[in-house]
Amino acid sequence: MLKLSEIKELIQLVDQTSVHELDIELEGTHLTIRKANPTEIITTQAAPAQYVQVPQQAVPQYQTAPAAAESVQPATGGAKAVDPSLHKIVSPMVGTFYKSPSPEAGPFVNVGDKVNEKSTVCIIEAMKLMNELEAEVKGEIVEILVENGQLVEFGQPLFLVKSE
Repeated sequence: MLKLSEIKELIQLVDQTSVHELDIELEGTHLTIRKANPTEIITTQAAPAQYVQVPQQAVPQYQTAPAAAESVQPATGGAKAVDPSLHKIVSPMVGTFYKSPSPEAGPFVNVGDKVNEKSTVCIIEAMKLMNELEAEVKGEIVEILVENGQLVEFGQPLFLVKSE
């Protein structure tokens, strides 16, 4: 069962990204968080909660106003063209990007570092769970596209790697 604080955190994460819908099923609980269609929004206030019927209970289906455009980070890390021969390491989930295992520790990787398929390159925090992300390829880190502590979206490129 999800705690109210966890649901609120998920709503904030969805609201702050370009993700339009998040569907979670956990321990018999089904939760859908969906942003309202921008053409349906009259004011900047969130639409009232709607309820969907699920086995054993009703779970609120929240609809929120889209995040302000200035809070959404570009998916490529900038407007410059990306070399198609470079491998993109992308975020497997919505969460917070951390470049090191702790605030006192050095980063997992820097630009110019060599990595292999099993090299940990960062941590993505989602719902207070720290998920280590591996490089997936053997090569050299060419660019880090996000900042430490930045919210990232599902599928957002995080690193560019020159494959060997």
